[in-house]
Amino acid sequence: MLDAAANDETLLEVNNIEVIYNHVILVLKGVSLSVPKGGIVALLGGNGAGKTTTLKAVSNLLHSERGEVTKGSVHYRGDRVQDLDPAALVKRGVIQVMEGRHCFEHLTVEENLLTGAYTRTDGKAAIQRDLEMVYHYFPRIKERRKSQAGYTSGGEQQMVAMGRALMSRPETILLDEPSMGLAPQLVEQIFEIVKSVNENEGVTFLLAEQNTNVALRYAHYGYILESGRVVMDGPAAELRENPDVKEFYLGMSEEGRKSFRDVRSYRRRKRWLS
Repeated sequence: MLDAAANDETLLEVNNIEVIYNHVILVLKGVSLSVPKGGIVALLGGNGAGKTTTLKAVSNLLHSERGEVTKGSVHYRGDRVQDLDPAALVKRGVIQVMEGRHCFEHLTVEENLLTGAYTRTDGKAAIQRDLEMVYHYFPRIKERRKSQAGYTSGGEQQMVAMGRALMSRPETILLDEPSMGLAPQLVEQIFEIVKSVNENEGVTFLLAEQNTNVALRYAHYGYILESGRVVMDGPAAELRENPDVKEFYLGMSEEGRKSFRDVRSYRRRKRWLS
């Protein structure tokens, strides 16, 4: 597996950003993170922690929801990008796979995939090669390529959404809650594909995920968000062994596995919130 920590080239740098919705609701409160080239970086935390907002701050999709970055900066390859049009960011190689799949339901699976190549100018042959590449990683959707996307399963729609992103020839994919609503076996399959695409195609991933256990097994580095702040970060292997992470996010403690109810009752003991 690629050791992202050993890669000195930083693609994405988020510096102390604050995000406000509707001019009054403060959602992110000084979030900073960096993503190295060729890495898989996980944003972890519960629902409402600020993970999706962080991704949208990077992809510049906040304005469609009356949100804006009011402090701090976002740089990609050293250039300030937070004021760019989202389409311009896609042309720079950064694309977001939204939470909830968001396929074009009336189009076929293959037509959905081809929409991802809309901005490309390298010709039909190159696009066809990449279509076959996507089908190599997602053989399940190759079987369904002539089916309407709206009639495929949730797992298949997640694969279509990821495949459509790959068709844009991205350098970095922002992947929002890829496990949401999927059976455990499918979750493992999706993360195995993320790992393969990362290793074989060199695609960098910044992914937001509530399933901390799975995310930390595939990511190289992790940031834990709570209430719009980064409360802990570190190499994924170290986070997996951290006692606080075990207790409050993996449901484990020195006494063994705890129920979610027990974990919730112990939240007041979190050292980073004291």
